[in-house]
Amino acid sequence: MEQSGRLDRGDGVELAWAHLPGRGPTVVFLPGFGSDMAGEKATTLAAFCAAEGRAMLRLDYSGHGVSGGDFINGSIGRWADDARIVIDRVITGKMLLVGSSMGGWIALLLARARPESVAGVVGIAAAPDFTERMWENMTAEERATLASTGLVVRPSNYGDPYRITRGLIEDGRQHLLMHGPIPLRCPVRLLHGQQDADVPWQLALSIAERVQSSEVQVTLVKDGDHRLSRPQDLILLRRTVAALLGEC
Repeated sequence: MEQSGRLDRGDGVELAWAHLPGRGPTVVFLPGFGSDMAGEKATTLAAFCAAEGRAMLRLDYSGHGVSGGDFINGSIGRWADDARIVIDRVITGKMLLVGSSMGGWIALLLARARPESVAGVVGIAAAPDFTERMWENMTAEERATLASTGLVVRPSNYGDPYRITRGLIEDGRQHLLMHGPIPLRCPVRLLHGQQDADVPWQLALSIAERVQSSEVQVTLVKDGDHRLSRPQDLILLRRTVAALLGEC
């Protein structure tokens, strides 16, 4: 039975998590920018792991879902550290990291930092370095507003507008991955929709090129969007995770 809880990361901000005991490696789901552990991909994998007797961990970064903290105080480094804190306190042993969009960036960062603990990585529209693309796509007026006020609000296709801070952009530059080799040796699977309006599908090919593992596969879904949450997309995700677990 899945257990849920909250933990203080050390500064009074509580991080929410849900853990399903079972056989390892533990599937760890890392949500996207502004998303949370109650999304369809996370809950689909939780149901799959429950049926298969597999261990799984879901979590919300600070400022996301039911965790504490303010979203605008977050950054790539902060949210990656949130994930690391929850992982360290809730589970042990090997992990299979599954990251959606920004979660794919965080999965790659965690796998690079802890290669001995990661059995594999699955990226769903993985979006490493997306903060730089945000910056590049800003108008001169938006950049000036960001410099003077520290905050720009941009429309989102998925609900509330995005609140982009100067701290998010500046911190993102400390965690860029796409300027050189990505030193991972574990299996990596990248799923990406070719109708993705937010993250270009060509990025999946660039990630595959930079990851040093020879065990890298890219699956392009010709009619898939950024979310890849349609029934057929979720079936693909389950099959991908099941195949990797079968190899562990």
